[in-house]
Amino acid sequence: VRLHNHGFWRPKPLLDTAPFTLSFNSWHRKNHQNSQALWKHEAVQKYLETLSKEYQQVSHQLSADSLNDFEQKTLRRRCADLSPIAASFQEIKQAEREAQELEAMCTELDSRDEKQLLQLALEEKESLDKKMNTLCRKLFQLLVPKEKYDGSPVILEVTAGRTTGGDICQQFTKEMFEMYQNYADYKHWTFDIVNYTPAEIGGLHHAAAHISGENVYRHLKYEGGTHRVQRIPETGLSSRMQRIHTGTMSVIVLPQPEEVDVKVDPKDLRIDTFRARGAGGQHVNKTDSAVRIVHLPTGLAVECQQERSQQLNKEIALRTLRAKLYQQVIEKQLSQEQSARKLQLGTRAQSERIRTYNFTQDRVTDHRISYDARNIKEILSGKEALDKLINRLLEFAEVEAVTQYLENLQALEGGG
Repeated sequence: VRLHNHGFWRPKPLLDTAPFTLSFNSWHRKNHQNSQALWKHEAVQKYLETLSKEYQQVSHQLSADSLNDFEQKTLRRRCADLSPIAASFQEIKQAEREAQELEAMCTELDSRDEKQLLQLALEEKESLDKKMNTLCRKLFQLLVPKEKYDGSPVILEVTAGRTTGGDICQQFTKEMFEMYQNYADYKHWTFDIVNYTPAEIGGLHHAAAHISGENVYRHLKYEGGTHRVQRIPETGLSSRMQRIHTGTMSVIVLPQPEEVDVKVDPKDLRIDTFRARGAGGQHVNKTDSAVRIVHLPTGLAVECQQERSQQLNKEIALRTLRAKLYQQVIEKQLSQEQSARKLQLGTRAQSERIRTYNFTQDRVTDHRISYDARNIKEILSGKEALDKLINRLLEFAEVEAVTQYLENLQALEGGG
């Protein structure tokens, strides 16, 4: 296990490939369904015991008088890293002991037929179980260093897929874009529309927004991919025949670091202006304020019609272009390190869908973690239900990262 500036207990390859590429496929062969389940694993217990003992040893060594300044600085830094983990470990151990005592109490009350007291004990046991899961997740968040771009704002793009049967994809794309807009409001983020290309019959072909706030990329990084919808159209022949149509739309989430050092030669750009359209203010369709920039070497194109000023739109479009070019650099590095992993967009094929929204069954399924949620309207409202789904993804990602680390550690210890 190599030392790394993001943490002492993580192997370097895992740290370097974690952003953008975290895979959930291995969950189908594992029994760990959440943080509390992983906590009970023997390898986890052994590893945390080792860290706890190391913390005690480092704390004891710090009291020695024979240490020079460099040794003291190194030990203090290590102690600071281990302290919250050791404290969290002991806190969970204490909660576990309390749970065992409650379990014994429930068994005794049940044998004495003390129904009222048993009910109170069971309620306390349920509350303690929730506390245990919260504590376990907190512990694994300490073990998994924050990814480089977790705190960054993002460029979020939505694009309608293609399907036979009308506007189902465009309508779904509009609903999804509004869902993320509502979610930004729910999280108290800033949501600025950069581009908005409506469809003729009320849907949406393509849109992009710049979202900034606290830990935006951390919460949205697993939203990128193909989203599938299954529903009966509200109008047309299919609606009268009650035929279910299937459509797709894609989401791209690009982190946008504050300083993106990507040089763009003005000679490589083609800049066009046109009249703004769609969800805008009074200036829509009255001035040529919207800007489209094409990066000729790569074919990348970006549009911005957010501002009334053509110059401001040009600056925003250039910033978005740099973020996309920066993303290409990151993806190239990752593909060289781990070519078997697929990036979030893939080929936009339905077989690569990450989530299905089935309106006829009122169910949303995230295929990466085999998680079903009911009440599509609640999720599309972009509030608590969506936040619960996103946090479920984050928890699975954290547990997966710890699991991968332990597998790597066991392989190293076994000489594999």
